[in-house]
Amino acid sequence: MKLEDRIIEIIMEQLNVTREECVSEASFINDLGADSLDLVELIMEMEETFDVTVSDDELEKVRTIQDVFDFLKRKGVKDTGI
Repeated sequence: MKLEDRIIEIIMEQLNVTREECVSEASFINDLGADSLDLVELIMEMEETFDVTVSDDELEKVRTIQDVFDFLKRKGVKDTGI
């Protein structure tokens, strides 16, 4: 499964949104209706799934789905394409 597809699956599950809503420029708060607790839970799931650690400073910069894609790629998470 491609990295982007796995990320979107997690977002859909955690925030109870549709795939159509999960466009790369979608804001978690403004477009997907997430609150601060939702974001913390989402990041915790990302940390567990992709075996990364997100600092508070990094968390503050994650506002859109594209931010998550970019962050995980910077952390060295590979796109398996499986």
